[in-house]
Amino acid sequence: MSGAPLPDPDPAHERLTRLWQTHRPPGPLLPHELKKVHANRWVRFHSLPESKRYAEDEAEYAILLDRYNTVLDALFASGEAYVVTTDWAGLSEPTDPSARRAALHPEGTLWTTLDDTDDPDPAFHTRWYFYADRRPWRRGTVDGLLRAVADDTLSGVFVTDPDLTRIHHPYDGGADVILPTTGERDRLRAQHSAWLSAHPSGY
Repeated sequence: MSGAPLPDPDPAHERLTRLWQTHRPPGPLLPHELKKVHANRWVRFHSLPESKRYAEDEAEYAILLDRYNTVLDALFASGEAYVVTTDWAGLSEPTDPSARRAALHPEGTLWTTLDDTDDPDPAFHTRWYFYADRRPWRRGTVDGLLRAVADDTLSGVFVTDPDLTRIHHPYDGGADVILPTTGERDRLRAQHSAWLSAHPSGY
């Protein structure tokens, strides 16, 4: 997988790009790879009791949003964060940004791209588009994105601090969280032990 430079990068994203590049290799590359790249600083929290995957009513949406936001507050309270969303297309296809992603993340501007050419068949080569905005963190600021992720109608979302040391990647069923150190990861995991997977692997 390799990065494709932007012809006219947004100056607001240049520092983030430099940091991203210093983390590669080994990464992060794509949000779902974070748990493997940073396994010693990773913890997964489930978003509903008994590891239920999808909310069925507003009461359950309230629980999952509270869990997401409680962890996000622990990571970013009183600071700033980058909110990042992604789109993808085949390398031979024209860029066609998702209208749903754009509607849920109108502040996001194209930050960078990554070309996934690992598959030996060129027909499966993909270009990923990363859209980002930087904002003061406040609880609830990404609830629309979180709810879409929880419903599995949007993926490839993550929130990071400006130094790329604290990363929150929600998925339908929970969130993968990267902390700056193993010790900080362990403390956060202990604070929310009831939200952990019962599986020995943490998944």
